[in-house]
Amino acid sequence: MRSRFRWVIIALLFFITVVNYIDRSAISYAISDISKVLHLNADQTGLILGAFGVGYMITTFFGGIWVDHVGARRALFWASLLWTLSIGLTGAAVGFAMIFLMRILLGVAEGPNFPAVNRAVGDWLSSRERAIALSNSLVAVPLALAIGGPVATALILGTSWRGMFIILGVIGLIWVPVWYFLFRDFPEHSKRVNDAELRHIRGTDTIDRSVQSADMRKAQAHRLPSGSLWKYLLANRTLMANNWSFFVFGYYLFFFMTWLPSYFEKQYHLNLKSVGLFSVLPWALATILLWLVGYLSDGILKRTGSLRLARSYPIWISQLLSALCVVPLTFTHNFTIAIIFITLAVGFGMSSNSTFYAINVDMMRDRTGTALGVMDTFFAIAGFLAPVITGAIVNATGSFNSAFWLMAALAATSVLAVLFFHHPDKQARIDNPVVPGSGRSISS
Repeated sequence: MRSRFRWVIIALLFFITVVNYIDRSAISYAISDISKVLHLNADQTGLILGAFGVGYMITTFFGGIWVDHVGARRALFWASLLWTLSIGLTGAAVGFAMIFLMRILLGVAEGPNFPAVNRAVGDWLSSRERAIALSNSLVAVPLALAIGGPVATALILGTSWRGMFIILGVIGLIWVPVWYFLFRDFPEHSKRVNDAELRHIRGTDTIDRSVQSADMRKAQAHRLPSGSLWKYLLANRTLMANNWSFFVFGYYLFFFMTWLPSYFEKQYHLNLKSVGLFSVLPWALATILLWLVGYLSDGILKRTGSLRLARSYPIWISQLLSALCVVPLTFTHNFTIAIIFITLAVGFGMSSNSTFYAINVDMMRDRTGTALGVMDTFFAIAGFLAPVITGAIVNATGSFNSAFWLMAALAATSVLAVLFFHHPDKQARIDNPVVPGSGRSISS
């Protein structure tokens, strides 16, 4: 009987991603109280909300290279320890400078997280299960943001914003020893993976458990020389279109993650408790759609063998729909209409998350940590720009309308980039998987 321990690994990745996103988004619910206590203006608020992106931008790029070098086990162990420290110390901040630095440190610590997730999925899942596995891991993002609102507001109301950050720091420590005890960089070295499951993962009857992890990582690295790797990463039109679209995805995500509570407070005069309640709806829809699109993507790939249909189409369709839902927000002053379109914009925008990640694994599984690090660098830049630009717009105009129009314009560029340049079936890939049951390659 085949074991299914690979799904335990996905559950571990799911849990830490929930913690990751609650930690990074909690400040948006505390920022109003923090601003009052520390006497911050809108520009300073935008800088604090964007500071995470500065640190994240540094280590998501180098973190991806590091993950490919040391493996997901050690990378996530040290990264999670550091970010629990930074989130806890945020609760002890006494001024703008300290809270700004703690947010940068949080970004630095969380940078390697998603390259490590992609690395683990690439090493632990067969090609026909990658988008499903990624959707089951990444669904933690909108779920964390859905439950994060009520959790954060309850902790703030019960213990103050300082107490909230300290408690979140303690929660993160629970996961660290569990991960280090259960996870191994390759399923070959896990006693909980039997031979039948290993054959399923590798797609071959020939398995070898004797090769050490370090040697397996070296073999992966040597399949593509460093110079060729960077030429491939930066010249591949599909990957670069994917990176730009992920930047736009990140801009939307960080806008709603950091400014949505303030938008509700400023535009509709909701109190903190109400903000936390209504913030659940957009992320709840995103949770459902992200999960469904992951299964849909792998289902299309299995039936058609086309990465263009399975990966590219969900990206451009989701971003087009999200942009179309943002535009009405510039015209309405009705809260019910606003919450409907915000919910749809967030839901559609988040739905294709797993396909962005899957493209990196599909096209270069052996160096997916590095590839994801490059893609996530675009995301990190968006993580800095979205809050800062939005803060500047709101400070200058007193309205969010220009910020919404900017988001719609960015989404239009993303749609065009994917339609014209995102052709994974037509471009050479480092990883050359076989369509399950067909016996043929899915690359051209």
